[in-house]
Amino acid sequence: MKRKLLPSLAFLSICIMAGCGQNSGYLITPVPLNQRLEETTIQKDPGWLVYDKIVIVDVDGLLMNVQEHSLFGYGENPVSLFVEKIDKAQADPDVKAVVVRINSPGGGVTASDIMYHRLMQFRQARQVPVVAIVEDVGASGGYYVACGSDRIMAHPTAITGSIGVIVQMVSLADTMKMIGLETKAVTSGKFKSMGSPFKPLEKDDVVLVQGMVNDYYESFLKVVQSGRPKLSADKIRTLADGRVYSGKQALDNGLVDQLGYMSDSISQAKKMSGSSKVKVVIYHRPIGYKANAYAQAAVPSPAAATQINMVNISVPELMEFSRPQFLYLWSGQAGH
Repeated sequence: MKRKLLPSLAFLSICIMAGCGQNSGYLITPVPLNQRLEETTIQKDPGWLVYDKIVIVDVDGLLMNVQEHSLFGYGENPVSLFVEKIDKAQADPDVKAVVVRINSPGGGVTASDIMYHRLMQFRQARQVPVVAIVEDVGASGGYYVACGSDRIMAHPTAITGSIGVIVQMVSLADTMKMIGLETKAVTSGKFKSMGSPFKPLEKDDVVLVQGMVNDYYESFLKVVQSGRPKLSADKIRTLADGRVYSGKQALDNGLVDQLGYMSDSISQAKKMSGSSKVKVVIYHRPIGYKANAYAQAAVPSPAAATQINMVNISVPELMEFSRPQFLYLWSGQAGH
């Protein structure tokens, strides 16, 4: 037994020593079985008795009411995570303001509306100020969520707007015909297979889908009108042709209230809350160190940074992608 154990211990010792250089080492961190959100203070005003809190809540990436997944496993449902964070903030009487940091081109019509609706519920229940700040992108569904705040700020280099709806319909019928494949759907009605990728796009189908797009578009306009009461309905409709705006253009057109940085949004939230001293907190899962207000923001890969207006599709999502989806999304095709 000892002969078998000694080589294993020797091998482990060599591995540990090889990894422990002058500025390196091994850190063993216990992982809690309870994965409820935890709170980390990332900024605090001087003093001992500082109880009032400003919570930073992130809205990142593509907003879809599904669990994120890749070839390496599953992640969070962005809608569920957002609601969970707002629930936690609402249950804490020490929370005096919320900053919603937005880096999103939008997403599903329903996902965007759920997040907006929950934010509005929070404001009504707690009566504390909510400040939204658009950093890289807060377009379409991202801007839809921002309209649920009391005040919208934008980074000077932000991209926002893209107010509108898009549904991408894909037809593989001609391609399948070229390679000798044929499908036949047995349906209970004329429009049951509407939008199927295996049939040609029918004119009647497009008419029905356009009617639904118009309904969702009108809903978007009402949300913007509610969040931007100083803008007339005609002005909003003029701005809502799908185009995006720079931070300055958005400010000039009344889509945001001011330009600024993350620190400015925190200062604004503190001012609106009426608190003299606050601590800024972030909610997160138990794993991971959060050093400052920028720590929770997703770090895009070089490829993602140059393709922020693209929807990346993995193999398991292929069939889901082929189904028409109504989106409040800046896809890079709005207006074409």
